[in-house]
Amino acid sequence: MPFDDQFVDFGGLLVQAQAVFWSDFSLQPKDTADLLMPADGHFHPEELADCPEPVRRYLMHSIEPGTPRLRSVRLDMVGRIKVARWLPFRAQELLTPHHGFVWRARVAGVIVGSDRLTPASGGMIWKLAGLIPFMRASGPDVARSAAGRAGGEALWLPTALLPRFGVAWTAHGTHSIESSFTVDDVPLSVRARIDDTGAIRSLAFDRWGDPDNTGTWGWHPCGGEVTCETRFDGLAIPSAGSFGWHYGTNRWPDGEFFRYRITAMTT
Repeated sequence: MPFDDQFVDFGGLLVQAQAVFWSDFSLQPKDTADLLMPADGHFHPEELADCPEPVRRYLMHSIEPGTPRLRSVRLDMVGRIKVARWLPFRAQELLTPHHGFVWRARVAGVIVGSDRLTPASGGMIWKLAGLIPFMRASGPDVARSAAGRAGGEALWLPTALLPRFGVAWTAHGTHSIESSFTVDDVPLSVRARIDDTGAIRSLAFDRWGDPDNTGTWGWHPCGGEVTCETRFDGLAIPSAGSFGWHYGTNRWPDGEFFRYRITAMTT
């Protein structure tokens, strides 16, 4: 299904999903007020002297010397998200990995809304045609799950994973590294598989959630694969791939729910 404007028939009512929805899912000033953080100087390779070699390989591959140590970034992306079935989306995101994110999107042309974790709130709200409530969730469990998402998405901003920002790194062999840090007081450990150059090929972590809709929340395997890397202004990031629940288990084909391609990064 293309990402162009579409017509959808709901019970005989023809709803035109026009280009106005772009403004509905674009990041707004209120989205950035609590999350946007300035850069903290510039990256120097010497600050990685105490890191294990595989960790240095990853960070040196991902961050060019002299690049600003960004703590926040804006991302444009397209892809497909599984909501009962796979649907196309276009989205913008403000990501500050240690504190949260705001992800605004238009799905299938007519579903508009956002997922968010900010110091002020955590939750999601989605509407059909930007008017009719479609999905809403909030509360401590949702916020804790969103913290895991922010930590997993830190691979899109490698400067936020520098040790100076409270990230503890370990290496498990030559191609497996693990970062440990907190997001909104939620402790996280994210394991990444890297290649000989230091590029990330996959990641895995435990995330708080209820992926089977049992009514009981807990820690569950989450993660995904990287299929493409792109360099934006001194940062090499995974620019295409997939995320989902049950990564690393035989339930991954059912748990995958997000396929993305990042088209732009701005600070």
